[in-house]
Amino acid sequence: MKDYHINVFYSDEDEGYIADIPDLRFCSAFGHTPEEAMHEVQIAKSLWIETAREENLPIPEPRYRPVIYQVANG
Repeated sequence: MKDYHINVFYSDEDEGYIADIPDLRFCSAFGHTPEEAMHEVQIAKSLWIETAREENLPIPEPRYRPVIYQVANG
């Protein structure tokens, strides 16, 4: 099953980790560790999709692929 790509990075400004899902606009979460950020963004993803369904909004297919994967897979 294809799932959404998740970026996780350290934010000096926030003094913690941010996880975001590029395909789901504004879907991101904070954590003090990368694992916590990943856990929180999974919750955010579920809520994002649930809300989109309730509002009859489109839910995009997973498409985002970092450049490194695009180059490696041709």
